[in-house]
Amino acid sequence: MAVTEFLGRNPLRIFAFALLTLMSLQSVAAVLPEDRADVLYHRYEGGGITIDGPSVLVRKQFKDTVSAWGNYYTDNISGASIDLLSRGSTYYEEHRTEASVGFDYLHDRTVLSLSHTNSSERDYEANSYAFAVSQDFFGDMTTLSLNYSQGNDEVRQNIYENGSIAETIKRGDAKHQRFGLGLTQVLTEKWIMAFNAESVVDEGFLNNPYRSVRYLLPDGGVGNQPEVYPETRNSDAFALRSMYYLPYRAALRLEYRTYFDSWDINADNWEIRYIHPYGDEWTFEIKYRAYSQSQAEFFNDLFPYEDAQNFLARDKEMSAYSDTTFGLGVTYELKQTFFSWIDKSTLNFYWDYMSFDYENFRANTPENTAEYGVGNEPFYQFDANVLRLFLSINY
Repeated sequence: MAVTEFLGRNPLRIFAFALLTLMSLQSVAAVLPEDRADVLYHRYEGGGITIDGPSVLVRKQFKDTVSAWGNYYTDNISGASIDLLSRGSTYYEEHRTEASVGFDYLHDRTVLSLSHTNSSERDYEANSYAFAVSQDFFGDMTTLSLNYSQGNDEVRQNIYENGSIAETIKRGDAKHQRFGLGLTQVLTEKWIMAFNAESVVDEGFLNNPYRSVRYLLPDGGVGNQPEVYPETRNSDAFALRSMYYLPYRAALRLEYRTYFDSWDINADNWEIRYIHPYGDEWTFEIKYRAYSQSQAEFFNDLFPYEDAQNFLARDKEMSAYSDTTFGLGVTYELKQTFFSWIDKSTLNFYWDYMSFDYENFRANTPENTAEYGVGNEPFYQFDANVLRLFLSINY
């Protein structure tokens, strides 16, 4: 919970999405992934927060029918977000570890996949299980995929005294179910199109135990009370992706995604990405992404009085906001001169610059409130940089 408390949900989703899209829209034929090992260093700086750490992925095939993999990922979080600054705090540290294992089984034109992931923090424990099946049709020109995952989380709250944890209290459990469908079609020898749909059901303790809302007191002052969220949330998302291979070995990728949920949040994002090889060793990439969303129906930056409604939220990710991302990437294929067991190795660097603008969430730091008055503080905005450097080895 500390990560989503002090960074916010959406920047993490964007960061995870940026990593996952490196592997998307690959060949659609039913084959197992190649044996490989990836060593990654990631770093996020923005909104007063720094997150960095390593990740290691290893994948190995057995008898051409099974591919097993394992991944270890860690975040070191430090700094002070707007949520902390608004309460007069100036610094925070947290550490999160994540471990995943899974395997893929190939039978004829069908691939079955199973995986398990555990994520652990001092005040949050998450376990998820995922199952997926994909099937090729029509001479491997069409691929249909179905997936399901279930997550079970334990939400806790740390009580601090003199800068140390004096007590940890369990606040509740959360359950997440995801249902996904994907269809990938090779339209021509140079053009691939993919459609994805996902439905998510969240139940249980869904808000952050640390965050509070603010409301006006009769004397003009400001009071605070804990957020209160509904115990269920249903959401649906649909995405259309297209990649076209240009005559000079380059590629152009376009994507559009729309999202809506039972909390009245509607969101849209689109992305354009251009990939250009240079010589035999270099590949360059440039992208632009834009995202916007409406607010949750129970969000308010400043409530008129205590217990103003049944559900209360002041999480900035529940507000109306937009963000843009500009990204650059470069990949260099290393020459194989020392180790005969290495088939291919690449050194990869990616940089994203993100800019967030909140339409109805105010930067209510003590300094801003004193200067502008309660409810008149400037709307919050911040910029962020994301770096990913990794070595990938195929063997």
